[in-house]
Amino acid sequence: MTGAVEKEPRGAGAQERLRSAEPGRGEFVAIAALMFSLVALSIDAMLPVLPEIGSALAIPVPNDAQYIISALFIGLAVGQIVYGPLSDVYGRKPLIYIGLGVFAGGSLLSALATDFETMLIGRVLQGLGAAGPRIVMVAMIRDRFEGRVMAQIMSFVMAVFIFVPALAPAIGQGIMLAAGWRMIFWFFILLGLINTVWFLTRIPESLPHASRAPLSPRRIYRGFKEALSNRTTLGYTLATGFIFSPFVAYLSMAQQVFQQDYGLGRWFPLHFAILSLAIGAASILNGKLVIRFGMRRISRLALILCASTMLTFLAVCAAVGREPDLLSVSLVLMVSFFCVGMLFGNLNALAMEPMGHIAGVASALVGSLASLIAVPFGALVSQSYSGSVLPMIGGFGAFCLLSLAMSLWADKEHPPGPIVKSEADLPRAGER
Repeated sequence: MTGAVEKEPRGAGAQERLRSAEPGRGEFVAIAALMFSLVALSIDAMLPVLPEIGSALAIPVPNDAQYIISALFIGLAVGQIVYGPLSDVYGRKPLIYIGLGVFAGGSLLSALATDFETMLIGRVLQGLGAAGPRIVMVAMIRDRFEGRVMAQIMSFVMAVFIFVPALAPAIGQGIMLAAGWRMIFWFFILLGLINTVWFLTRIPESLPHASRAPLSPRRIYRGFKEALSNRTTLGYTLATGFIFSPFVAYLSMAQQVFQQDYGLGRWFPLHFAILSLAIGAASILNGKLVIRFGMRRISRLALILCASTMLTFLAVCAAVGREPDLLSVSLVLMVSFFCVGMLFGNLNALAMEPMGHIAGVASALVGSLASLIAVPFGALVSQSYSGSVLPMIGGFGAFCLLSLAMSLWADKEHPPGPIVKSEADLPRAGER
């Protein structure tokens, strides 16, 4: 039923149990957002304290402190390959618990680190652990929802998720000033514990035993092959990876660009939060518009707006021959982040849409491949930093064009669907 709004759980007898036990849609969105926020908080709370960590661990090259951010993405990319397929075998909830445990272990190792290498190992473990809640929650959402409604749920999750880590630099800076940077990692452990208790008591298993797959490398291989062979899934996975690349670069460079070059100092967390709120606002707006206009139409418009804004701004800066002022950079980044907020939920939902029957394997492939694209390209842009914000601006423009090209390729046989007024008017086939 390709036009279904919300899917009933599979398996005889499971439907009534799930219906009576599960939370409302609002609480489900809040729990999913908190699971997603483990990744963002683990990144954003570290941004204001990178210089202090670099000094404490005697990091010789200032740019190398960026690897504290990149290391988490490496763990995230690798972890997603593991959790997704195993969640199809053992169910969604056990893999989330394992991920939360690994995340806590990595946080503990980082908190106790006395050298840069140990810190990086701890950060990779944090990423490996956070991959569990991040990727398995996508599969759980796909278990329950599909099409434009899944994009709507993902948008609302992203909106709540963005408002939490928007405050993360201020949280990190506040904890550092009060108790030192190591206490930030203990805060991560506490947050993981809260996640575990809330999830344990409120979210039922979304994959009944009757629908679980046997543990078979051949089945996993076939699932990966099917996902890679599907034009829609592959195209939108590549599009997600490309649009995420400059965002990784921004996260790695933001502290140096704004706190040092533009002299924001301790005002950096507030500036970071204001920019991040553009993503949250866009996610809320997308959640309201996607049912009517569809994922494909909104994604194309957002990519065109982002690419044209960033490349035009880059051309103007090149023409005047000087670095842009803080206000100009902030305004164009807010436009870019607004577009990104319109894209995250839609691109993920489009990539997952044909893969409902292998949601765990497919979510692993989509998330991991997108991260494996974003991390090296993002690191390439961020490592080019030499006191100028222009590589970040150019990166956003170029990768938006690449993402747009992949989206158009994925949609060659799927034009944007009809405009509808409500969920009740959703088409039964074609564009969802």
